[in-house]
Formats: sequence, structure tokens, C-alpha cells
Amino acid sequence: MQAHGLPHDSHIVYVAVVDDDESVRRSFGRLLRTAGFQPVTYASAEAFLEDTKRPRFDCLVLDIQLEGMTGLELSHRLSAVKDSTPVVFITAHDDPEVRAEALAAGCAGYFRKADAGALVLEAISGAVDPKGHSGQKS
Repeated sequence: MQAHGLPHDSHIVYVAVVDDDESVRRSFGRLLRTAGFQPVTYASAEAFLEDTKRPRFDCLVLDIQLEGMTGLELSHRLSAVKDSTPVVFITAHDDPEVRAEALAAGCAGYFRKADAGALVLEAISGAVDPKGHSGQKS
């Protein structure tokens, strides 16, 4: 199955989903698989960092408000080690200051969990294939 707007090739597009809500991880996993991506889910930022066998991710979907290290903190930590994997943030509690910080950090998208899955998929597709998309932030 081809992901939205991705080139026809055998490259598997890995997307990490880091969210402490199991139902969100499950639903994002289904959404991503349906769109042709290969999701790998984590219940925390710490679990993501501890996974020494994780694949090279093409995009990260991070919950802003995680238990322990937040999604923003994980993004900053990855940037500090020159990991330039695109990040899409999701949140249940939209906060204008946090949104501004996420956008200033150069995220590929920022969405409320209630936003349409198609919008999140579009941001992920744009992040992993920027030539084929406008790359607009939401």
C-alpha cells in the first residue's frame, strides 16, 4: 500500500508514535498502517530513548504532555545530538505558549488529538517527502 504522496519504492517509512495513552497509540498505529507507513509505538519518551534496536525513523509523532520527559523535551534532546528527524506534535490540551515553542523548534506539524487524522497524515507525508508537499505547519 502506498502512503499519501510518497514515491513508489520499496523504502519502508518508519514513524514513531510516543504517547502515554494506549488508545491513542493504537489508533495512530492503525491510521499510519492504513496509509502505508510502518508505525512503532512507545508509551514514554524514556521508552523511546531506551530502545536500542529501534529503526531509523523517518518521522516522530510526539505527545506534548507525556508523563516524565515531555514530547518537547524529547525533541530538544534529539536536536542537541543533531538528530534531524522531523517531528509532528499532538496534544489533548492546546496551549498557545507551548504551540509557539513547538513551532519555533521547527516541527513539521502541531495538532490537537481531536483534529482529523488526514491532517496529521498530510503533515507526516510532507515531512518525509518534502519535495511533494508544501510542508505547511498547522
